[in-house]
Order: sequence, then C-alpha cells, then structure tokens
Amino acid sequence: MEFKIVSIEKPADMNFILGQAHFIKTVEDAYEAIVSTNPNMKFGIAFCEASGPALVRYIGNDQKLMEIAKKNAMEIGCGHSFIIFMENGFPINILNVIKNLPEVCNIYCATANPVEVIIAETEHGRGIMGVIDGMKSKGIETDTDIKHRQEFLRKIGYKL
Repeated sequence: MEFKIVSIEKPADMNFILGQAHFIKTVEDAYEAIVSTNPNMKFGIAFCEASGPALVRYIGNDQKLMEIAKKNAMEIGCGHSFIIFMENGFPINILNVIKNLPEVCNIYCATANPVEVIIAETEHGRGIMGVIDGMKSKGIETDTDIKHRQEFLRKIGYKL
C-alpha cells in the first residue's frame, strides 16, 4: 500500500464539498438537490465511478466549475468519491440536502480552505483516508475574537 497526498486545486475563495457515495446516479441526484435548494448557485459536480468503465461522471450548470470538478476528481481518482465546486452560495446552503441523498455515505469536508486529500493506493484501487482542511489551530479565542466572530456572522447575514 502506498499513501499519496492530492492537493485540491481551485481559486482561493471557492467553496467545495468532498464526499463519498455509492451509485452512478449521484451526479444527477446532487444536481437536482442543489437547484431545488438554491437555484441561483453555480456549480460543477464530478463523481469517480468505482466499477465498470470507472469513469469520472460529471454534471453542473457552469462550465468552468464542471472543469474544476472533473480535474480534481481525476486527480483524486478514488472510487465512489464526489466533489462539488460552487459559486453564489456556500456549502451550508446545500450540505443537508446533499447529506440526505440516499446514495451519499460520507462527507469528508465542506470548505473554502486549502485542502489536502490523503489517499491510500493498492493494486486494487484507491481510497480516501481523510483530509487536511486548512491550518493547525493557533490558540483559543479571546473576548475580542468572540466579538469579531459575532460581528462577522451578522455582517454576512447569518445572524440577526
């Protein structure tokens, strides 16, 4: 067995969701879930098929985001993994509907941070062992940090 690290390649502020599902219809079901939940969101989805032709299946409503999704899915290359890149919305806007799709098994991360995917590869194939999402914690928030967090959430409209 060999371990590999694949860095997700994307614009610095772009959000994405990385997960695992178990069926070829994942891309179509995820598409329907996203447009039903947030019709203004632009997105691209790619899914690594785990059997048969073992293709990267893809769909979306934005060509640029579909290209980013296809490229990253091909680099990851782990059977039954999927990745969704988005604009005009955040993972929090669609995460529950994605998690509730019958074929979705696991979500590894939902973030705009730099991410490294830790992959194990054997003669049989590849699997995601986990992710490194962002940076190591630097300390505990202070009262000033708490105030900044609360102001920020209100500024971007997530709290009253």
